[in-house]
Amino acid sequence: MSDIIVIGGGAAGMMSAITAARCGKSVTLLEKNDRLGRKLAITGKGRCNVTNNCEIDELMNNIPRNAKFLYGAMTKFPPSDTIAFFESLGVPLKTERGKRVFPVSDKAGDIVAALEKGLRRLGVKILRENARSLILENGVCKGVMTSGGEFFANSVILATGGKSYPKTGSDGSGYALAKQAGHTIVEPSPSLVPLVTEEKWVKKACGLTLKNTAVKLFDGGKAIYEDFGEVAFTADGLGGATILSASAHIPEMRQKRYSVTLDLKPALSEQKLDARLLREFSENRGKPFGEVLRKLLPAELVGVFADLSAISPEKKIDEITKVERKTLLNLLKNLRLNVSGFRPIDEAIITRGGIKTSEISPKTMESRITKGLFFAGEIIDADAYTGGFNLQIAFATAKIAGENA
Repeated sequence: MSDIIVIGGGAAGMMSAITAARCGKSVTLLEKNDRLGRKLAITGKGRCNVTNNCEIDELMNNIPRNAKFLYGAMTKFPPSDTIAFFESLGVPLKTERGKRVFPVSDKAGDIVAALEKGLRRLGVKILRENARSLILENGVCKGVMTSGGEFFANSVILATGGKSYPKTGSDGSGYALAKQAGHTIVEPSPSLVPLVTEEKWVKKACGLTLKNTAVKLFDGGKAIYEDFGEVAFTADGLGGATILSASAHIPEMRQKRYSVTLDLKPALSEQKLDARLLREFSENRGKPFGEVLRKLLPAELVGVFADLSAISPEKKIDEITKVERKTLLNLLKNLRLNVSGFRPIDEAIITRGGIKTSEISPKTMESRITKGLFFAGEIIDADAYTGGFNLQIAFATAKIAGENA
């Protein structure tokens, strides 16, 4: 028998196990995968954006749902503590654009290895076991039933993640355990996920990534989010860092409601861009429109813009009318795509939804329904925008759960 059993060997599970072990408790960590931290190892494109080097107010502003529930945990274990924690484990960190914090090595594997080393140094028992059910007696969690037998403990921490990236083990299986203990699950949905568009022409540009693009997300006629950076065209819509961030601002997908506009020439005002178009047209008299477009756009978008502007690529540049030039100008500065859906949840970075926060004590992360059961990380109905904020949620809730368990 252990003092504490942690179910899930991801970011939150490892942090809560280390915390509990540092408090002098015997800890058993159950992980069904062949190795720990599989999802953590692929975050941030394999670099692992561990937190965001910001103050509490800015941190809370980047948590759109249930931020009030997390305030206590974030105050007790802010980003500065996350940074200090990993540096104490021997992982030097650096702060980049947007206050995003990464290991100096740019290797997520270094974060996982440091956590694993910390677990072993503290004597945490790591078992490759799949938790099938909780052992409950008179409203108290007494342990876990696995495929290998019964494991008893004074407290159990459930840190199994959400439903995104199921191949890493984050497959939503923890929700069934929470339900068994009487908890309500807010319907899981994708967040930080590529968007599907009504426009089918995106397939022609599939694989193209634009580095410096101004992005706006509209709810009807109102702009609700703006960003600048990378946009990628996919087979059925848009991806890239700015689009993933934009997706977190769509609380519920509804047809004909949301749209995205792309400014492909953000460094130029409409007036300056029009002057450039006039100059290009003047210097390329007699040449076909399609050839001139190649000076303005990546090859993948040349045919698309010819179609959208309704200007034949064979039309001579000096035959283009003022109205046609204005149409092209508007497309370059205001390329609109209508959002029809999210890509599937297994492509999402984060799961929106999970265990209802009103059923969890924000001070301890203990269940208000079942004594001795605690929660940490993505399984809780709280998520944030990109930039290291979601891992900060995982580490802070895990720290609180580990201490109180």
